[in-house]
Amino acid sequence: MSFNVIDTEKQDWARGWAALKKFTECELHARVPYGHKEGAYPLGQWVAEQRRAYGAGQMSGLRARRLEKLGMVWSLADERFQENLQAAKAYHEEHWTLCAPRTATALDRPIGQWLSNLRRPGALDDHPEWEAALQAVDEDWNPQWPAGWQRHFAALRELVRDEEGPAEVLPGFTVHGMDVGKWLAKQRKPEVWAALADGQRERLEAVDVAPLAPEPETPAKPSTATVSAFERGVAALTQYKARTGSVTVPRSHVETVAIDGQEHAVKLGVFLSNTKTRRAKLTADRLQALAALGLEWAA
Repeated sequence: MSFNVIDTEKQDWARGWAALKKFTECELHARVPYGHKEGAYPLGQWVAEQRRAYGAGQMSGLRARRLEKLGMVWSLADERFQENLQAAKAYHEEHWTLCAPRTATALDRPIGQWLSNLRRPGALDDHPEWEAALQAVDEDWNPQWPAGWQRHFAALRELVRDEEGPAEVLPGFTVHGMDVGKWLAKQRKPEVWAALADGQRERLEAVDVAPLAPEPETPAKPSTATVSAFERGVAALTQYKARTGSVTVPRSHVETVAIDGQEHAVKLGVFLSNTKTRRAKLTADRLQALAALGLEWAA
C-alpha cells in the first residue's frame, strides 16, 4: 500500500495566485473588490485573507514577494493616500501651498476637501508617516492660523521671491483670484499686525514686510457740546456786569460772548426778563447762579 500526501493549502494558494494574475493582466491593477469572483473562484475573499495573513505576520516572504510582483496593495488606505498625495503635489506646484480651498481639485481629485479632512484634530494620529509626507511638500500645510491667510501669503511670497528689498504690491494685484495687494495693505495696518500670531509676523518679516507707522494722534477738537440758552445768558450777564458793574440791562440789549471758542449773540435784556417771569420753575442751582451775580429776585 502506498500513500500520496497532497498539500491542499498550497494548492489553494496557487489557485488564488493564478486567479489574481489573470485579474491583473486584464485590469492592470491588483485592487480586487471583496465580492469579486474570477470565474467561480472567490478572488476578492482570497485577496482579503492574504492581507490579513500579511498583517498578522503569518505569510512567508516568498509568497509576499510573489504577490507584490503582481501589484498587491497591502493597505488600500496607504494607496489612496499616495494617489491623493500626487494630486496635492500637482496643486502645490501651481499654487505654492497646500492650504487649498475645499472646492479645489487637482488631477481630477477633490484635493481641497481631502486636505481639509486631514487637518481635522486627530486625523493623522495613527499615520505619522502621512503627516511627514505632507510636511515634506509644504511645511505650512496645516498652519495654526486660517488656511485663507496662508494662501494669500504663499502668493505674496512667490511674487516677491526674486525682488531685492521690500516689493510694492498694490491693491488690485490679483493672483489666483485673490487680491494680494489689498490683503497685504490690511496686514500692515498697526492694529491688524498686532493681532497676528508670532508665526504670521515672522513669515511676513521674512519677505521684508513691516507694519505701517502708527498715525499721529489728532489734536483734540474744541468742544462742540451744545451750550444751553441759560448758560449763554449767565455767561453774557457775567461779562456785562464785569464791564459795566451793573446787572440792570436794557430789554433791547444784545451781548456778544465767546464760549469754548465760539461767539454767541445773546439777547440779554430779553433773557433776564423771561427768566424772572419763569423763576418759579428754575432749579435751585440756577437760582443760586443768578443770585450770585446780584439779581435780588433770584435770592
